[in-house]
Amino acid sequence: MPITTDELKKYLKNLGFQNLNELQHRMLTSKSKNHILLSQTGSGKTIGYLMPLIDSIQSESKDLQALIIAPTRELATQIEHVFKSVKCGLKIITCYGGHSIKIEEKSLNQQTQVVIGTPGRLCDHIDRGKLDLSKVRSLVIDEYDKCLEFGFFTQLAFITHELGRLEKTTLVSATELAEIPDFFPVKNFETIHFLTSQNEPNFVKWKVTVTPDSKFEGLLNLLTSFRGEQAIVFCNFREVTEKIVGYLDEHFYPAVFYHGGMEQDDRERSLLKFRNGSEHTLVCTDLGSRGLDIPEIKHVVHFQYPHSQEAFTHRNGRTARIQKQGNIYLLMNSGETVPDYIEIPEIEFKLMREKITPVYPEWITIYFSGGKKNKINKIDLVGFLFQKGKAKKEDIGLISVLDFSSFVAIKRKKSKEILKIIQGEKIKGQKIKIALAR
Repeated sequence: MPITTDELKKYLKNLGFQNLNELQHRMLTSKSKNHILLSQTGSGKTIGYLMPLIDSIQSESKDLQALIIAPTRELATQIEHVFKSVKCGLKIITCYGGHSIKIEEKSLNQQTQVVIGTPGRLCDHIDRGKLDLSKVRSLVIDEYDKCLEFGFFTQLAFITHELGRLEKTTLVSATELAEIPDFFPVKNFETIHFLTSQNEPNFVKWKVTVTPDSKFEGLLNLLTSFRGEQAIVFCNFREVTEKIVGYLDEHFYPAVFYHGGMEQDDRERSLLKFRNGSEHTLVCTDLGSRGLDIPEIKHVVHFQYPHSQEAFTHRNGRTARIQKQGNIYLLMNSGETVPDYIEIPEIEFKLMREKITPVYPEWITIYFSGGKKNKINKIDLVGFLFQKGKAKKEDIGLISVLDFSSFVAIKRKKSKEILKIIQGEKIKGQKIKIALAR
């Protein structure tokens, strides 16, 4: 499926871009079949490997031709989102732990050209005889360094053993790669190296002085000063994320927490609301330092110091993405020892003494208890809100359709009026629950 100039322009327009950046251009025009792609977060790596992948797929064939492996379910679903946003017409299935394996099996029984998945779930499907990789020609392993760090060595070895005759392989990383394991079928790679100082993210680092007794209050003061701009607050422990959100809620500041101990549906809901602007502050563990592609984040706050320099780098990589400017804040008090790998910022952020009224998000999320498996899509939801809810185009924000549920961002000032009108109405002849997402 060689990409023509007109198709490339269309795909980029669908993604919201006009041109490929240098990294993406290098990947698409490279004559090599096998690549190691090295670049920091926010540099456009996903588009960088997706365009050559699309270019290599034979659209007339319905065989499974490409496999993309990601270490976490969040990254897998993010890759799926970007891929589908291209609107290239290819059939894509995403498989990961926490998702219904029966639904995935049913989807795999249908013809698909691309599978995206986490190592463990892919191994499950192969072992059950539901996933045949014999005709896969292209392989991408995103965050390859993290895959090995997470202990997926044996699973990657099993998956690569099941692959057919690969023609194209790409290993992607935000850090320098160690030696390629012996089990890997490809040895000769062209390295596309963008881990250079000139590509350093454009952010300003701030020191925020607090005392042990005023740390929560100082955080609230800092967040309120952002005036509704999106921010991520990083902590080291799950319990701390929930404690912070509880404190913020008591002071009428909206925020959601996100960590590995949450149920998958709750994690997805937190990310959905953060992405669509219904929540402007995400409080999370280092789970949120990778795999989240939310370009609008202006502020990263370190409520607790990370455990390693790598974690510090990946946390900071959530802001100043795609050549935008961002801000990094370290909450510091004299009772804490700053790790050697963290350079104390020279610029002091002065907290306001007087209380500032929090800015509530412009959007709020409405939940629908029907999704893809109920034959409901985005067009159905938009039409329903236009016709039944009397909503206007500008009242509707981002829409996310899952297997058995959907979430729509609605202008907060219009939400009560729209909700009242659509209660009890049917979508495609189905009566489903409609409510504010909690």
